[in-house]
Amino acid sequence: MNRYVKTAYDGLITNNATFKLVLGTCATLAMSTSAVNSFGMGLSVTVVLLLSNVVISLLRKVIPNTVRIPAFIVIIATMVTLLRMVLEKYIPSLYDAMGVFLPLIVVNCVILGRAEAFASKQPVLDSAIDGLFTGLGLTFALTLIGVIREFLGSGSFFGIKVMDFSIGFFTNSAGAFFVYGICIALFVLATGQIEKRARAKRARALRRPPEGPLDPPEDGSAEKEVQ
Repeated sequence: MNRYVKTAYDGLITNNATFKLVLGTCATLAMSTSAVNSFGMGLSVTVVLLLSNVVISLLRKVIPNTVRIPAFIVIIATMVTLLRMVLEKYIPSLYDAMGVFLPLIVVNCVILGRAEAFASKQPVLDSAIDGLFTGLGLTFALTLIGVIREFLGSGSFFGIKVMDFSIGFFTNSAGAFFVYGICIALFVLATGQIEKRARAKRARALRRPPEGPLDPPEDGSAEKEVQ
């Protein structure tokens, strides 16, 4: 598998920050009350992940190893500050909805974890792909949880009312934990089945006999060698 494809697949599926690694749980539960908030939070984290990964990768040979964590936090904080300014100026509704969770992106373990585990050791392009697809995997997970909670808890879809029936349980914290747990279980089950089939396919390919029969030569040379 091409290394870029593998990096993208790991960020989206294998090492999905929300459903596989279970990182950033506080923001996930707090911001998933609606699909719009979840999607906005996911995109915000994606932007910070992408930019911070690129900058950290560019400076990976300059930053001393002894102060790498404080340096990473300063870089991430700079990206979050720029993001806050943009959101406050152009998308004030999302800025208000995210509240305290926007500045807390600075210490989000997903971003700091990718900076430490990947961006500080890999080239710029690899780090950019890792940041982008890790963020997209997180955005997908957050949006899915937000869609389910909003639909069942408020009877709406991305703010559009689609039914009068609603279950208030899904709008509170207990409902958030319930939906989150169910989504994790289904995601792990689905990816486990896909990986199992992929392993079985590789095993069959390794056991497959070479193409074409291995017939003995017609001139009888094989028999002569045995004699």
